[in-house]
Amino acid sequence: MKTTISVIKADVGSLPGHVAAPSVLLKSCEETLRNSDILTDFYVTRCGDDTELIMTHDLGVDNEDVHKLAWDAFTIAAEIAKKEGFYGAGQDLLADAFSGNVRGMGPGIAEMEIEERPAEPIIVFMCDKTAPSAFSLPLFEVFANPFSTAGLVLDPKLHDGFRFEIHDIKAHKKVFFDCPEEMYDLLALLGITSRYAIKRIYKKSGEIASVVCTEKLSEIAGEYVGKDDPVAIVRAQSGYPAVGEVLEPFARPFYVSGWMRGSHVGPLLPCSVDEANPSRFDGPPRIVALGFQVKNRKLGKPRDLLGDVSFDNARKVALDMADHMRRHGPFMPHLLPEDELEYTTITKVQKKLEGRFEDI
Repeated sequence: MKTTISVIKADVGSLPGHVAAPSVLLKSCEETLRNSDILTDFYVTRCGDDTELIMTHDLGVDNEDVHKLAWDAFTIAAEIAKKEGFYGAGQDLLADAFSGNVRGMGPGIAEMEIEERPAEPIIVFMCDKTAPSAFSLPLFEVFANPFSTAGLVLDPKLHDGFRFEIHDIKAHKKVFFDCPEEMYDLLALLGITSRYAIKRIYKKSGEIASVVCTEKLSEIAGEYVGKDDPVAIVRAQSGYPAVGEVLEPFARPFYVSGWMRGSHVGPLLPCSVDEANPSRFDGPPRIVALGFQVKNRKLGKPRDLLGDVSFDNARKVALDMADHMRRHGPFMPHLLPEDELEYTTITKVQKKLEGRFEDI
């Protein structure tokens, strides 16, 4: 049985400021999806100010009808947001009308088509206040680091490793690496988080293991209009890393770009959906994870995985990391490098001062 899992997200309104998508917008999206006959199942949730649509169907990836349905859900919700005066109403909807596919129109998207196993556990990760490369470090650990994923050593089904599809998000090109054979070449690119990001991961036999949203809003709009806030889908168990191995990297917080005005470095804080309300300096950046047991294209009830008590220490460490970075104020390394800043104020200041610079 071919099953398509589509996760499409957008910031169409929040309150107050960039903190949380209101329940009225989630309910509106639920109603739009419920009134459609093209989905087998769906689940609507949020991560911070982003509204997240998790859908299953049999229409394949990049299906126009599915994308149109998501676009309609977002546009209807955006109208409610405008009427209610919610902040950033329709912020991620960068086109005036749907044109066959939501790619390049603002919403973020991660989709995969799979042949369902007898038991099909998947994890949907959702981020707020960060960039697509936020998934690069943890997914490398999940699928290539035996110190994180014991199955790479102990499980014969994982021992041959995985294939990584890497996107150059500035040049719009892709390259493939096999791990562990090409691990060092892979890391040489992934460490440059402003340019390279994991898009997909495959088993060596070709079956997809994970997919990440790598759309950049600033690349689409030509200016800063909000953070990209990526999503990802990861398959688990029975030939893939176990659920616990997929979650393990988030027990050790790491720094990502984003946070306030998309222009700062901060820790990626793992939390439950209810705690995904980035408010301190519009952050710190958040990540939530919902686990589903898919059967016959039905999602079932999700488990909120990163809200578990075992991540309490990770949250404390992340908050300590946030304190340390905030002490730097407008200085690097808290501030992103000049060519990565989402806002253009620095360029405007430099232009204003051009005539005042003298030769040394």
